[in-house]
Amino acid sequence: MIMTGFFLDANRTGPDFEGWYLKHQTQKGQTLAMIPAFHIDIRGRRTASLQVISSDSSWWLEYPASQLQISRRPFQVQIGQSGFGEQGIDLHIQRDRLSLHGTLRYGPFTALRSDIMGPFRFFAGMQCSHGVISMGHSLEGALEVNGERLDFSKGTGYIETDRGRSFPSAYLWTQCLWDGPEQGSLMLAIATIPLPVGGFTGCICSIFHGGREYRLATYRGVKIEAWSSSGAVIRQGKYRLEAELLNERRQPLRAPVEGRMERTIHESLCARVRFRFWYGDNLLFQHTGSNASFEYSSAS
Repeated sequence: MIMTGFFLDANRTGPDFEGWYLKHQTQKGQTLAMIPAFHIDIRGRRTASLQVISSDSSWWLEYPASQLQISRRPFQVQIGQSGFGEQGIDLHIQRDRLSLHGTLRYGPFTALRSDIMGPFRFFAGMQCSHGVISMGHSLEGALEVNGERLDFSKGTGYIETDRGRSFPSAYLWTQCLWDGPEQGSLMLAIATIPLPVGGFTGCICSIFHGGREYRLATYRGVKIEAWSSSGAVIRQGKYRLEAELLNERRQPLRAPVEGRMERTIHESLCARVRFRFWYGDNLLFQHTGSNASFEYSSAS
């Protein structure tokens, strides 16, 4: 499935980056995520990359910018001989200690009703803007990773994106997707937001549960009661979300600093996190997931 008709914005100048986070879970709990991205440093040098992360390993692959093509509507990214898009992914990678081959087909995306950034999307010069492409979709197919076959049929997927100059100096991000009688999907991000004078700590969060979306965000009056390497507590009106990190297995990833992928962060792709969501004294749901993604980075 080699996709065509893409473009890479020729007029974009550095520092700049854009990446897409595609997460895939099998019914047995095996998980694999990919992050195709491009980056432009302050001197205008353009490069592309693909990061792959599993529960116990991570890989960094660099490509010339000429091997990356993108389209946002419809969502499609092609890097080297591998394609990522609304219909699924087709991977042909044999390099740098990584053999990754196979095809996955995606079911219909679960899209947000409005941009997760809200009015912040209009702020000029945002250090980093976040987007959610799908809060959840079904999977069919299999991938072979260094000789191990992973069957993702009847599994679930999630896709988001980031764009800007640099990742925030301090942030917390967690995501979880689960099936069952009370299936749900959740994404929470808290970050320090620099401004020309001062700054603030902002929060965006989307929760799909019981057939509806709950949106908690700074632009809707959310209060951040606590956030640290062990989790977070946020409140908006009578709604209260608690995310408690119980166990993690972190893998190194690269993140942008002024368009250069020179910062090392650590992500747990399969962290054990307990989520509890309240409306007043009513517990709307409690879910402890062993396939939650979790990242925390401190400015210190």
